[in-house]
Amino acid sequence: MSEGIVSQLDRWGPGHSSICGSADAAAYCRALTLGRYENFSVLSRLVPKHLEDGVCAVYAFCRWADDLGDEIADPEEAKSLLDWWRAQLESCFQGNASHPVYVALQPVIEQYKLDSTEFHHLIDAFVQDQHINRYQTWGQVVDYCTRSADPVGRLVLRLCKADRSKEQLSWSDAVCTGLQLANHWQDVQRDLLERNRIYLPMEDSGIDDFESRLIATVQMGHAPDPTFLDSYRSFIRTLVHRTRPLLEQAQQLSASLEPDVRPMISLFAQGGWAVLDLIEQSNCETALYRVRISKLRKAWLVWQATRQRKAS
Repeated sequence: MSEGIVSQLDRWGPGHSSICGSADAAAYCRALTLGRYENFSVLSRLVPKHLEDGVCAVYAFCRWADDLGDEIADPEEAKSLLDWWRAQLESCFQGNASHPVYVALQPVIEQYKLDSTEFHHLIDAFVQDQHINRYQTWGQVVDYCTRSADPVGRLVLRLCKADRSKEQLSWSDAVCTGLQLANHWQDVQRDLLERNRIYLPMEDSGIDDFESRLIATVQMGHAPDPTFLDSYRSFIRTLVHRTRPLLEQAQQLSASLEPDVRPMISLFAQGGWAVLDLIEQSNCETALYRVRISKLRKAWLVWQATRQRKAS
């Protein structure tokens, strides 16, 4: 969690919340959305004006929940704060919001007829992070994504007033899982050093003593033996190739939506695709460093999506 949000626990955390006006709450969520680095631009000019407040409120909810789960060192304290965040969510759905995120979210819930299910699933994922920090198989990692990522796409479909057909939900879930997996492959070093978490499906690696050799590589900044890094690169490359077809489903999803939201959806997927490209261009050495999308690359992605909007 950034120092700005850590310090805000004294004002907006348990026992300190005070009612915030709707205009101030919306401005707070917008500032939070614009102020955080993400692989894709959450509030780019491709977001239709009528969706901006909703997108910012949903993002701010996710950002707070994610940070409470990720940046509080003590798992028990993190779980306690996530319980508090869940209680705030329930109060919001009862019409009693006080935290600025929920004050901003409450009219969005009413306007788009959101229910609490997706929000609870997201909190469930961050609670899971407090007691599960290793994954053995691809299926286990994907199952985690059904709570940590897929609900975001389902909420965005609500904001877009999509039909949420079985096909749309399937495409959306695939794209969101793909985005989350791209983040996992990107963040191997940081997740292990900062949070003692490994989201790689370790049994699928085919590498002997994978966990201990990965930890040694991350901590030392180089491989502990002559063969590990080559095997690791091959493993990450396999995961990248397995992730790409999930992001490709953004094409079907985008085509099923109204023209004004298609570029926004495309941009989200292109952000994940760019991360996978960078991982491969860096020889899949994500145990040694974290790739980042440059500002120039982000601008190019927005320009590409802008061309799509003009063509639709």
